[in-house]
Parts: sequence; C-alpha cells; structure tokens
Amino acid sequence: MSGFKTNNKVVGWVEERLPIFSMLQHSAVEYPTPKNLNYFWNFGSLAAFCLVMMILTGLFLAMQYTPNTAMAFDSVERIMRDVNYGWLLRYLHMNGATMFFILVYIHILRGLYYGSYKAPREVLWWIGIIIYLVMMGTAFMGYVLPWGQLSFWGATVITNLFSAIPVVGKYVVTLLWGGFSVDNPTLNRFFVLHFLLPFVIFGLVFVHVWALHTVKSNNPLGIDIKTPQDTIPFHPYYTIKDLFGIGVFLMIYMVFVFWMPGAFAEPANAIQANPLVTPAHIVPEWYFLPFYAILRSFTQDIFFISAKLQGVIGMFSAIILLLFLPWLDSSKVRSAKFRPLYKQFFWIFVADCLVLGYVGGQPAEGVLVRIGQIAAAYYFFHLLVLLPLLGKFEKTKPLPASISAPVIRGGGAAAGATAQPMEKA
Repeated sequence: MSGFKTNNKVVGWVEERLPIFSMLQHSAVEYPTPKNLNYFWNFGSLAAFCLVMMILTGLFLAMQYTPNTAMAFDSVERIMRDVNYGWLLRYLHMNGATMFFILVYIHILRGLYYGSYKAPREVLWWIGIIIYLVMMGTAFMGYVLPWGQLSFWGATVITNLFSAIPVVGKYVVTLLWGGFSVDNPTLNRFFVLHFLLPFVIFGLVFVHVWALHTVKSNNPLGIDIKTPQDTIPFHPYYTIKDLFGIGVFLMIYMVFVFWMPGAFAEPANAIQANPLVTPAHIVPEWYFLPFYAILRSFTQDIFFISAKLQGVIGMFSAIILLLFLPWLDSSKVRSAKFRPLYKQFFWIFVADCLVLGYVGGQPAEGVLVRIGQIAAAYYFFHLLVLLPLLGKFEKTKPLPASISAPVIRGGGAAAGATAQPMEKA
C-alpha cells in the first residue's frame, strides 16, 4: 500500500488511528486495473449501486408495511395512495429488483464469456454465485410480502417443494410455514428475512470486492497483467466510466419507474390473497423462470424417486453446478475471443436459457412440455459434457504477448506476430 499524505489535521488524526483513507486511496484510486476493460465490466458496479438503492427504498417501505395477513395487502395500498411519495418508493423498489437481476445476469454471462471463473479467481466466482443464491431467496420472500394472489400461491407452491426431500421434508416445510399452511407466521418470517438478507448480500459484496482486489480483475483478452504498461489507475479512468454507466442505467430504470411501473408485474397479484381461489396459472417472477422450467421438466417417476423430487434436485443442481465451472471447463484459455467453438456454444447456451425462461412462464401443456425438457437437458449437457470436451479438443487462437500488445500494434489480429500459443489460466 502506498504512503498516504494529507495536510488536513483531522484526516491525519483519524488516519493514524484507523487507516481508512489510505485503504480507500489504494482500493478506489490507485488500484491497478487492466487498461482494456470494456463496458461489460460496468455491470458489477451498477449492481452494487442498485443494491444500495434497494436497501434504502426497502428501509422506508418497511416503516409503513404491516406484516400481517389481515393488513399486508391494505398496507401496500396505503403506501401507494396515502404515504407521501410512497408510490415512488414502491415502484423504485419493485422495478429495482428487476433491474438488479438484469444487471447480475449480464455480469454472470460476462464472466462466462471471458472465463472470469478460471484460476486464480475460483473463490471470487464462488462468492458471486453465493450472492446470486441469497438474491434469489431475498427476491422470493419479497414477492410474498404484498400478499396478492400470486404472492400467496407462489409461496405455497415453492415452499411445498421441500416436502419432496426424504425424511425431513415435511418438517422443513412446517418450519418455513410456522404452522400447517402459509399464514401469518409465514408472512412474518419472510418479512424479517427479506429485511435482513440484503445486509448479508452487502457483506458478501464487500468480500467479493476484497477477493477481486486480491487476484486482480480479469480482462477481455483473459491474460494476466505482466507489465506496469498493462494497467491504469482505477481513478479517474474507470470511476468516470462507471459514472457514465450509472447515468445510462438511471435513464432506463426511470423509464420503467415513471412510465411502465407494472411492465414486469403479474396482474393477478393486484388481487388480495384468497386461499379458497386458486389462480389458473401460478407463475413466479421472470428471473426465476428458467429454473422453474427445469423444475417442471421432470414428469415421470423413476423407481423410488418421484418426479417432484427429481424436479427439486434438477432445479437446485442447475445453480449449484455453476460453482464447479472452474473445473468443468478444462481449457487453459480464458476468453471466448480465442476460443471459436466455445464462443458459438456460449451463445447457444444463452439462447437455451431464454427458451427455458419462456417455457417457464407458460402453462405446462402441449408441446411446451417437450421443449422445456429438451432445453433443460441441453443446459446440463452444456455444463457437464460440452465444457469438459471443448477444453480437451478445441483448437484455440494464439494469445497476445500482453494486454498492451493489441493496442500498441493496432488490434488483436496484428498482435499475432508476438502471440503466445497458449496462456496459462
């Protein structure tokens, strides 16, 4: 860490006792960052910005919300109609969840494309996937709080999945419910956890950034920093870039908040929960739909394993498998820029996830059931079979000698003259 100097006596006094300013200077100003990062590297900071927005709006909403099944729906209506700017707080929070997941999905896909999960960034990748899992739990519990029809029935369907777990399943469901059905104790549990988990996410983000600064950022070329010429200080180059990204993001975000606040909402959830009336089609929020489609793709019992248990295992395995990507992908080359076959299969994988998302949002009937099964099978085939095989048999393009080489020589193609056959991951 470089020496921190200041003429401000107060700052100097604090620095002697708690070196927070020197830490900030090292981490947010002088931090050596690869000079070739593109705008896909903005999405991590955008997600952190969105997380802060969600926590702040959530705090103010919690002051007005009543976690009681008899009053929850009406308290949300009161926030919308009677609380000063309550409608704005709710629309910021509701659409912020959607924006948060969009940003995180792009962030994950960028990591997949450029091989950011490969050594030495395995722990960094793990922390990111754990953040994603906690996000999913937080979002699910938040979806229940308005106590609309889909809130109630979504909670009933999803929590009931745990009953498929042998021996302990029914006890787990009873613990989640706080009784023998989704009722007031369930709503209280979900409200408390929904309030708490964002702070857990914030702590995990801190650890995520700590891990990032330990192993340094990946870059579009997927090669290691080799000379001081490969890097530039984080400030002002990337702080300005991040601020520009936040400006663009806010314009898109506010379009939904002010002009299309219900674009991602289900109309059925504007009806108060009624345990006696089952909706014709129970569907979770869009960011759960690919995994919901995998859950529903198992339709036949196999020996003593029920279709329900298969679906639960498949749904959770689809996420847990991402933790093993650093070992499933055996290629020594990180970036898809130098992996022609991997690049093609990456986009097929993205298309497959979009198909799963579409199928998950439709009724499970007709040809859609078979399409969902094929898409789910390909999801696992891609991760468990294709990635290991590509790592062994794919012929990769030569890598540049350094991060600076393509810039100095006028692009990646011109850098071939000083290229290396393969970069150790």
